[in-house]
Amino acid sequence: MSVALSPEYRPSEDEPFMNERQREYFRRRLIHWKEEILRESRETLHNLAQETLTQADLADRASTEAERANELRARDRQRKLIAKIDSALRRIDEGTYGFCEDSGDPITLRRLEARPIATLSIEAQERHEKRERIYRDD
Repeated sequence: MSVALSPEYRPSEDEPFMNERQREYFRRRLIHWKEEILRESRETLHNLAQETLTQADLADRASTEAERANELRARDRQRKLIAKIDSALRRIDEGTYGFCEDSGDPITLRRLEARPIATLSIEAQERHEKRERIYRDD
C-alpha cells in the first residue's frame, strides 16, 4: 500500500511523529539515496574498467594508481553506507525508524532530514562520542 505524497511534502512537527506519510517520505528519500549511490558506483566501475595502465611515465602511473585507490576507498565507504540505508529501510518496515536506539525517544525530524540513517538522538550521539573520546587510545 503506497501513500500519496505531493512533491512539496516535508514532515512537520505539527503532525503525529512517524505517521504513515512521514515513514513513506523517509522511505522514498532512502531509496533515492541508495539508487544514486549504486548508479555512481556502476559509473566508477565502468570507468575503471575502461582505463588502461599503459602509461610509460612512472609518475603518471603512480598518480593514476593513487586516484584509483582513493576512488575504491570511497566506494567502500559507500558500500557501508548502503548497509546503513538498508538497515534504516528495515526499521521503517518494523516501525522502529525515527526512534533512538539508546533511549527509545523520537529522533527530531530536523536530524532525520539531515541524516536519514540516524539511529541515535542528538543527545545520545553526543554521549556516545564523549565516551569514545574518553576511552580512545591516544
